Amino acid sequence: MRYAQIRKLDISNGEGIGIALFVQGCPFHCKNCFNQSTWNFDGGKPFTADIKKHFLNLVRNSYVARVSILGGEPLARQNRLEVERLCRGINKPIWLYTGYTFNEIPCKSILEFVDVIVDGQYIDGLKDFSLKFRGSSNQHIWRKNKDGNWYIEE
Repeated sequence: MRYAQIRKLDISNGEGIGIALFVQGCPFHCKNCFNQSTWNFDGGKPFTADIKKHFLNLVRNSYVARVSILGGEPLARQNRLEVERLCRGINKPIWLYTGYTFNEIPCKSILEFVDVIVDGQYIDGLKDFSLKFRGSSNQHIWRKNKDGNWYIEE
C-alpha cells in the first residue's frame, strides 16, 4: 500500500479531533474530486512498517478521539488488505470513507473493525455544501450501534 498524507490533527473528516490517513490510489476518478492527487496507485509514498508504527503512535495520543481513513480509495484491491490490518490495531473509533456503497463493499470483514462508514462516490451534480462529512447527497453515513448492527444516520 502507498499513502498520500497523514494528518496529525484532523477536524474535517469525522467528529472531534482525529488523525487522518489518506491512502494512495483510486479507481473511481470522480468528476471534480477534491483529492485527485491520490488517484495514481504509483504516487504517494510507501506505507512501510516504520510509517505504520509512527501512525499508530500518533493514534495513541490522548487528544485523538477518532481515526479517519480515506484517500484515494481505502478499499481498492491494492489497499484493502493493509487497511484492514491497520484497523485491527486501532482501539479508537474508525471512520472509513469509500466510493463503494455500503452494500458493494468488497471486503465485508473490515466491518468488524470500523465504526462509521461514509459511502458512495462523489457526484458533482449532487454536490451539497450543507451536508456534514460528505460532498454529495448520494453519499451516506453509516454507523454501527453497540450491538454491531449498521444503520444510516439521518
